[in-house]
Amino acid sequence: MLNSHYRCVGVGCGPSNLSIAALLHGQSAVTNIFFDMKPEFSWHEGMMLPDTSLQVSMFKDLVTLADPTSRFSYVSYLHQHGRLLPFLNARFEQIPRLEFADYLKWVASANENIHFGEKVEQVDFNGSHFVVETSRRRVTSENIVVGVGISPLVPSFARANLNADSHFHIHEFAKRPQRFGGRRVLVVGGGQSGAEAVLDLLRRTGQEEPSEVIWLSRRENFYPIDDSPFANDLFTPTHSNYFYDQSPEFRQDFLKRNVLASDGISEHTLREIYQRIYVMRYIEHSPMRVRLMPFRDAQAVMRAGDAWVLKSQHLGNHAIEEFSADVVVWATGFRSTDYSFMRPLQAKFEREEGEIRIDRDYAAVWDGPSDRNIFMLNASRRQRGLPEPNLSLTAWRSQIVIDKMLGRPRRPESSDDAFVNWAASSFAEESVPV
Repeated sequence: MLNSHYRCVGVGCGPSNLSIAALLHGQSAVTNIFFDMKPEFSWHEGMMLPDTSLQVSMFKDLVTLADPTSRFSYVSYLHQHGRLLPFLNARFEQIPRLEFADYLKWVASANENIHFGEKVEQVDFNGSHFVVETSRRRVTSENIVVGVGISPLVPSFARANLNADSHFHIHEFAKRPQRFGGRRVLVVGGGQSGAEAVLDLLRRTGQEEPSEVIWLSRRENFYPIDDSPFANDLFTPTHSNYFYDQSPEFRQDFLKRNVLASDGISEHTLREIYQRIYVMRYIEHSPMRVRLMPFRDAQAVMRAGDAWVLKSQHLGNHAIEEFSADVVVWATGFRSTDYSFMRPLQAKFEREEGEIRIDRDYAAVWDGPSDRNIFMLNASRRQRGLPEPNLSLTAWRSQIVIDKMLGRPRRPESSDDAFVNWAASSFAEESVPV
């Protein structure tokens, strides 16, 4: 039975949709409701290791880039919890990830339009409105905002052998605090999450100390993220719009060339790993064996008695190597979650490079009415560039989506947010007197 009609229904309550919901809060012009199947808010809880931090500025929260006066800003969170001055005095170089997760949970809990424990089972279109069926109700809407986030990515050859105890993805790492003592642990993946897992293992002592830590990466070295000012200009609205206007071939090559602008390791994490190995080897004389193995491509993993054997190829001389371990952790990234709940609409979408094609306002390109929109958030990296799965432009993107819902004219584009002129300039030729 039909319960209600909304101008906006959100599917998923991760940071992307939390941002939309926060900016819409109190706006009577856009009635809205957001659903998430999880019983309560959580954000990468299996990766919340001690002393880990964000790789973006505190001002790149859910709202500040769109509305610095919002009650849902990170500064407002600190003020409401009575720790704004202590936070300033602590002079963190980067925001503690545990605190940012608590900030996100605070935003979710303060918004009555967000509903957890309610799964969206299907989204369809009846010719005039979207019909959303959840595990508890049926509603209609003029706009759908899809922000279902990402799912763990594990190589296809390893998926059949995954188990909770000794062979799992990095997103479960923090849930297994007592299962590494005296064991050989192999971490596959040379990004930030892999580095954080390695550092956590190296810090363990006593009965929690592994007997061996092996770190395998496909990259030629354990590279730092490029956090320089000009690299950060790639995370501006100006560059995102420039990237959107380029050809698919250019975009794909660009993402490969600039991968370390978004997917490298924080320099302080690399320094801590190196310093920890130094202390273990030369000062503590730790019995733990540490093997750093870059430029290897993992190709197979199999069970051998009580152990795992991972086979890899060295990308320099193509030699085949085998590594034995008691625990294998795949720090191999994430992929977009599938959109099975939109199965009735799948044939209506255009596609590009494996993604649902979006217009300049993040609305899916489909064969339905132009005033009915399905916005795809955190789902178009190949169309919108490096910031898309990142927190950097979340609030800016949310404002674009809200403006589209309200039928507001697109805001004039400005290059004020970037010091670099990314697009080619066109100069009118002036006649010069002879």
